[in-house]
Amino acid sequence: MAKEPRYGEWAFLAGVLLAVVLGLVEGAGYSLPGYVLTVVVLLGLVVGLMNITAKEASPFLLATLVLMATSSAGLEKLPYIGNYLEPVLAYVAIFVAPAALVVALKAVKEMAASK
Repeated sequence: MAKEPRYGEWAFLAGVLLAVVLGLVEGAGYSLPGYVLTVVVLLGLVVGLMNITAKEASPFLLATLVLMATSSAGLEKLPYIGNYLEPVLAYVAIFVAPAALVVALKAVKEMAASK
């Protein structure tokens, strides 16, 4: 029996790796073109549509809230690593936010359909 393709898992891995690399590039002082954010957002949408099951929705949304809070915690003030850590977390948040939106909308739809 052949294994099913795991596009959602690959999209998640690619999105996180891309977010980390882009954050490090921006932390090093380089500016990035706007279409880069579009790619990160689109990968987040793919992950939200393909990868998060109903069982995983609540933990995923909670983790997203924690990530959003962490990404705006003023980490740029940390000496040496803050200039890199803050944009890395910001790009990861940009990647995860569209996925969280899709998962939240799916959860609301499921709750509305069950009543």
